[in-house]
Amino acid sequence: MSATARPLSGGAGIGRLLDDFAARRAAALARVISIVENHRAGFDAVLGALHGRTGRARRIGITGPPGAGKSTLTTQLVHHLRAQGLTVGVIAVDPTSPFTGGALLGDRIRMESVALDPGVYIRSLATRGALGGLSAATREASDVLDAYGFDRVIVETVGVGQSELDVARTVDTCLVVLVPESGDSIQTLKAGLMEIADVFVINKADRPGADRLRTEVQLMLKLRARAAAPTDRAEAAARSTMTSARAHALEGSHRGGPAGDDGHGHWTPPVLTAVATEGKGMPEIAAALDQHYEYLSSSGVLLERRRARLRERVKDVVDQRVRARLWTDAGTAQWVEGQLPALEAGSITPYDVADALLARSAALLTGRSDDVDS
Repeated sequence: MSATARPLSGGAGIGRLLDDFAARRAAALARVISIVENHRAGFDAVLGALHGRTGRARRIGITGPPGAGKSTLTTQLVHHLRAQGLTVGVIAVDPTSPFTGGALLGDRIRMESVALDPGVYIRSLATRGALGGLSAATREASDVLDAYGFDRVIVETVGVGQSELDVARTVDTCLVVLVPESGDSIQTLKAGLMEIADVFVINKADRPGADRLRTEVQLMLKLRARAAAPTDRAEAAARSTMTSARAHALEGSHRGGPAGDDGHGHWTPPVLTAVATEGKGMPEIAAALDQHYEYLSSSGVLLERRRARLRERVKDVVDQRVRARLWTDAGTAQWVEGQLPALEAGSITPYDVADALLARSAALLTGRSDDVDS
């Protein structure tokens, strides 16, 4: 179906834009991402028109503490992927400028060595207060890059903390970058990175303490693997889908630690070393990413992850639309104000008000034209 075969909000202008997008014009790609990022009029129709083209790109997340060298490693990985003939779209999530509300563009500046490559597209998105280390529009922008036809979509996050782990819900493979100065593996565990990482990279491995950190991360992974055991039929079914040849291939070792199936149908993250400023370690990292994708595909986990991502997208859209319809409605605001005296007196609770609000707002939430009862 052509981009203009389906009526779109915004008229012929959006139709022409989608035609240019389908023709792989970079200017159209940039404009579509801007429309999506800022939720301009017709953004949902644009995403709807592109939805059928998604699902082809491998999505890779790169995260880790500030100063770990994520941008440098991303740049070197892009160089390596381009040498293999693959096209790459990069979303660099930057802190928000306090003056403009936009991205500070630090990551994009650091990636200037690949920015002019026609097979690479780099877009900086501002976090805009998002607590998960990602811009709220990152998932949607990833869909746009996927639909455009990039072979790989890389999402590089702002530095992570305990709550900044949303990247794991956005990508197929999550690569966590650590440096000797990151601290001991106990702090790594507290940050939640042990749970979201599919591949670990100890960057700046030429510094003192790199071997110790690698050993500690490997130890934590071994302890976690011992504690983990298959508990349901889904895991057993996933294991049974793996051929013995594939399982054998996944049991090989890499620099820094083992990778692959651990004998219980689980992936054991490899702990690799790199010196990104010198390009060292990139072939091993790329190989680990490929092996993890093979594991996901053969075990059925890829399908489940992508279904979970779609499930989360539906929830996100519902949340956005409910908030927009409720809290921009003047009648709703007036009704809530009218409940405050009873709330203050303690005769009703916030839960009572919420239930009553949902009951009276059925027409508003479903978009029907019926008048909302007062």
